[in-house]
Amino acid sequence: MEKEAKARIKINKLLEESSWSLIDTDKGRANVILEPNIEIKDIDDNFEKIHKGYVDYLLLDNENFPICVLEAKSEDKDPLVGKEQARKYANAENVRFIILSNGNTHYFWDKKLGNPTKIFRFPSLENFKSRKEFLPDIEKLINLEIKDDFIVQTQYPVYANDPSYIDHATRSDFIRDKGLKFLRPYQLNAVKSIQTASRKGENRFLLEMATGTGKTLISAAIIKLYLKSKNAKRVLFLVDRLELEDQASKNFKAYLYPDCTSVIYKEKRDDWRKADIVVTTIQSISYDNKYLKLFAPNDFDLIISDEAHRSISGNSRQIFEYFIGAKLGLTATPKDYLKNIDEKKLELSDPREFERRNLLSTYKIFGCETGEPTFRYTLTDGVKDGYLVNPIAIDCRTKITTQLLSDEGYAVMVQNEEGDEEEVIFNQRDFEKKFFSDKTNNEFINTFMKNASLDPITGEIGKSIIFCVSQKHAGKITQILNEFAHKMYPGKYNSDFAVQVTSYIQGAQQMTINFSNNNLKGYTNFLDGYKSSKTRVCVTVGMMTTGYDCTDLLNLCFLRPIFSPTDFIQIKGRGTRKHTFKHINRKNGKEEIITVAKENYKLFDFFANCEYFEEKYPYDEILELPSIKGDKNGTDVFPPPVKDTTVYIHDPLASFEILKFDGGTMRIDREMYISKFENKVKEHYEETKNFKQAIDSGDTSTIKKFIKEHVLDKPEEYFTLEKIRRAYQVDRRLNILEILDKIFGKIAHFKTKEELAEDEFNRFIIDYNIDGDKYYETKEFFKNYLMNEDFRTKINQKEYRYYASNPEIFSIFKKLGKEKLEDIPEYIKDNISLNQFF
Repeated sequence: MEKEAKARIKINKLLEESSWSLIDTDKGRANVILEPNIEIKDIDDNFEKIHKGYVDYLLLDNENFPICVLEAKSEDKDPLVGKEQARKYANAENVRFIILSNGNTHYFWDKKLGNPTKIFRFPSLENFKSRKEFLPDIEKLINLEIKDDFIVQTQYPVYANDPSYIDHATRSDFIRDKGLKFLRPYQLNAVKSIQTASRKGENRFLLEMATGTGKTLISAAIIKLYLKSKNAKRVLFLVDRLELEDQASKNFKAYLYPDCTSVIYKEKRDDWRKADIVVTTIQSISYDNKYLKLFAPNDFDLIISDEAHRSISGNSRQIFEYFIGAKLGLTATPKDYLKNIDEKKLELSDPREFERRNLLSTYKIFGCETGEPTFRYTLTDGVKDGYLVNPIAIDCRTKITTQLLSDEGYAVMVQNEEGDEEEVIFNQRDFEKKFFSDKTNNEFINTFMKNASLDPITGEIGKSIIFCVSQKHAGKITQILNEFAHKMYPGKYNSDFAVQVTSYIQGAQQMTINFSNNNLKGYTNFLDGYKSSKTRVCVTVGMMTTGYDCTDLLNLCFLRPIFSPTDFIQIKGRGTRKHTFKHINRKNGKEEIITVAKENYKLFDFFANCEYFEEKYPYDEILELPSIKGDKNGTDVFPPPVKDTTVYIHDPLASFEILKFDGGTMRIDREMYISKFENKVKEHYEETKNFKQAIDSGDTSTIKKFIKEHVLDKPEEYFTLEKIRRAYQVDRRLNILEILDKIFGKIAHFKTKEELAEDEFNRFIIDYNIDGDKYYETKEFFKNYLMNEDFRTKINQKEYRYYASNPEIFSIFKKLGKEKLEDIPEYIKDNISLNQFF
């Protein structure tokens, strides 16, 4: 009773805060009735039963008609337990809206829109009146036909009749000059995935798409889908950075005007209600919980979170959840690469870590608990389809950075306060924070300047971004770059070759825009009339990492270690966009159009980040808990100050290696491909009865047939057996049954050629007697025949003398004798499948 009373007290206060009145006052009559007696009709076995009930709170409109039922539960109960009871009361009172609350947790339920949604304050009467006028029809959203010209029909509705479009010779230039945005096949599929998910009753969606695949364009198409089908009156687009706010607003105006209007909230604080799309940074509305005063929960019917892994992290999630409408998350960052984690054990052993993971899980927030987003399009997909480019990754380390990266670290003798020398150990995290070397940074820049990709039109250093450890480090690197440029290209740049673009620099935001628009510090003076930025390099720390669009980037440079897969994917994604360099050369009254396509970009890695994520990143490791700040009195605890141990030392380049990745793909991208394939197979297992039965019973014929017909070589994902084999990185040919055994836990790992050959030999010696003094020779011959195709061919052709120059093998032949040399291959051909060893 005490918990119920406390819940009622809190609910009363919340109602008053939202301008509801529980008693008559001189300002007006009460518009909340407490526990009115109502009649409830139930249909059971074709008989209508009528019984009485009591509504906890009945909210009334200005005409004294019921508008909402509020079902209250005690503090120790989940409000959702009252859902069905509240539905009966709402139906009896003929109202559309329900609030479920225990005083601490609250849900708003619009019966016409599906499921209850968690809210953080109660809607006001004005909110309800506005919501009542909004009558979405999900069938219209689901059935609205979307073609590749969905956006173009807004941009230029009569494009198909334009002579420049009709003429194939001028069509490409016409589309480019008009800025028309036709949806690519995967973009069209992304939009249609929202319709498919909506058909299943979902109203939370997550699109996981590689950098450069056009997430803002897809967002525009989804916004148009909602607005055109009358399933949204207004859309909120959340970003986490100022540069993305401006970029998104400009794109929406280019894609959706005049059908839709778009504003940036901070520029239209008093007039945003007239807009169809409101763009804002999460920071603009989060300080001091401003969003509670600025917006009602139902002001937006579709809320889109750009770069969702960042813009709804931490406290920002509460803002996102505050709004009632449908939720769409966009991210270029795959879900955590953590595997094999027993969440139940983790919850019991360390609830803080379990909760932290839940909060960080973008997938769970968007209703994708299985780890599968609503739609996914990876870098591997983009490169395969010809829309993105892969990097040329270059591992280049100096002697010092090589030691910093080692387990032992870099040891330096320094003088302590007593004047004695002592050894200080530095590691990669200390670079430019505790340890600094002018020589090292000069070596970095010398390597970069000599090897950077050049602009194919002018031959100068291609546009580049360099990522540094700190603002101070960025300043130093900028100075070194400009000094190098002055020596290499005297008089060409005058200290404009490189610019520091960090948050401390005034106008840094505009610099990022100008760099993308090719007019940072003016235009290049290498070639008249060629539109490319005079500044060739932007030096930054954390800016220009997420969502930054600059298609003509040719070089990225890691001058700092990176330990987060999220950051790694985001930064390397800056260079993946395709671009065509173009210049109109006018000579002697004639025009020559020069075009060069961007085929790749260079990724200079001075801190072994590629190696780390390829070989060393602990994908299966449980994350460590963040350190807890503050002592028992609540006072912040700071570490003791670190003594300045600045060291200046000669540091020549120790290595320069162009990295090669299996199949041309980094491990971090292969992990995504494997995860996507495994989840697809598991999804079929859960949803397809005959496939589940075949897996459980071991019906190999049905299994192979099903995988061939429903999984492999399908255009929507394009899984091929060869690509799957390469992604798993086993030294032999896997068959589909082995792969499925691994997915469903029947085997712990894929055996190598060596392990398979050892197993087959052990089976062989059980069935055949082997002379003890010939055991070693028999084993070596047996395994060589299985594992070495060239050896096998020579033996089959009886070309034994081919190995006469190899004393070790030839001695094996002599000891075994001709009979064994023929018997063993015959056994293998009759009993062992050789395909698995290729």
